Amino acid sequence: MIELIIPDWPAPNRVRAVITTRSGGVSGGPYLGLNLGDHVGDDAHRVAENRARLRSQASLPAEPRWLNQVHGCAVAQCGFNGPAGTADAATAVEAGVVCAVLTADCLPVLLCNRQGSRVAVVHAGWRGLAAGVIEAAISAFDDHPSEILAWLGPAIGPKAFEVGTEVRTRFVEGCPSDASCFQAHRTGHWLADIYRLARNRLNRVGLLDISGGGDCTFSDPERFYSFRRDGITGRMATLIWLTE
Repeated sequence: MIELIIPDWPAPNRVRAVITTRSGGVSGGPYLGLNLGDHVGDDAHRVAENRARLRSQASLPAEPRWLNQVHGCAVAQCGFNGPAGTADAATAVEAGVVCAVLTADCLPVLLCNRQGSRVAVVHAGWRGLAAGVIEAAISAFDDHPSEILAWLGPAIGPKAFEVGTEVRTRFVEGCPSDASCFQAHRTGHWLADIYRLARNRLNRVGLLDISGGGDCTFSDPERFYSFRRDGITGRMATLIWLTE
């Protein structure tokens, strides 16, 4: 059996979401477990089997709309037809369309409105955060941000996410209050709190109902893949969809 994380957030009943861990798949070597990434060098047949297990055990209504992620801020409007395309966020209004992002340290963010009529998921590494991928996903909603809920999934934690001064500068130039999200480490390097950076951006646009944000991918190798920790590694999925 694969291990799934079910978000603890006040989403409407028709909103469903799951997050995978690395447990329960058929991949081996550095991808050991439930690797769902088909672009990281794993055997394609094993990835296909892992995705089939996910669909079965998570009772997904359809194959997820897998994105070609590029650390940008494009948002894919997903339906049942056509490719999901190149984007780092996905949104849907049709019941049964499964939006998905793959991560292995970057922050996955789930979004839904209080009415349960639209869902979205975001792949937010530091580049995407700085570029505005969260704000782009929120802009796909017709709702005021105060009517949108967010949940922050497993990502590299603030004690492990070392970045250079150029990364800190990129955020602080955009918003000086983001300086509190960085702790001085060694010369020219900082420890960044990606959870706080995301919360700050959500709060600044008026989204205040935020859950999650506690699991560190880097520090839990038994449960999570981590690119920063391992280099060659698998990917986990964060998925969201609407029921009828």
